[in-house]
Amino acid sequence: MDQKIATLQKWIDESQRIVFFGGAGVSTESGIPDFRSVDGLYNQKYDYPPETILSASFFARNPGEFYKFYKDKMIIEGAKPNPAHLKLAELEKAGKLSAVVTQNIDGLHQDAGSKVVYELHGSTLRNYCPRCGKKFPVSHIANCDILPYCDNGDCKGIVRPDVVLYEEGLDSDVIAGAVNAIRNADMLIIGGTSLVVYPAAGLVNYYRGNKLVLINKSRTSMDSQADLAINEPIGEVFSQIIVR
Repeated sequence: MDQKIATLQKWIDESQRIVFFGGAGVSTESGIPDFRSVDGLYNQKYDYPPETILSASFFARNPGEFYKFYKDKMIIEGAKPNPAHLKLAELEKAGKLSAVVTQNIDGLHQDAGSKVVYELHGSTLRNYCPRCGKKFPVSHIANCDILPYCDNGDCKGIVRPDVVLYEEGLDSDVIAGAVNAIRNADMLIIGGTSLVVYPAAGLVNYYRGNKLVLINKSRTSMDSQADLAINEPIGEVFSQIIVR
């Protein structure tokens, strides 16, 4: 393990255009549950499976049930950036990291200080009325009794989170920015993701360098393709890295 950390440190020291591609495992150390682990949302009991509730058609058909689940499980109050988020922000500030590409929707990378963040699946912190376009903070949803209605005059539309639901496509501008960053990276660090959610996971194939690092608590199907694979919690790994 010490040798792997030493290799990771050496490659970070040598690189100037690092891109980080992260998933739910980056935020679990901040107390936010992932979807596919033993304690994740896929293994909890609800009237409908999470992937059904978090679909565009279910939201349109049954917004009340959608928001009961969403407010209970998707809005996490009090979560703070962990050592992984903070180290990535430090690397960006030092001019070493060019972008964070994340599948997470919690905004913790920005809370830590990261500026260039491509949120593939949107953010719970942004919300809007599909009818009139008015934007709302997350508190508008978190504090509503039943449904978060728009308060813009007589609009009364149902406010929705600016997240990519199942059955919806990813934002083309976000994808283009992420692809460009990965394509131009001299080091790609993949962390806290099982790499099974597509099309997001397919973006890593745009990397053409020879410093592909994979950091995840459990093994993934891409471990054998990585130039360096570390099977440890990402926060613990990044807390050992020195930015210089």
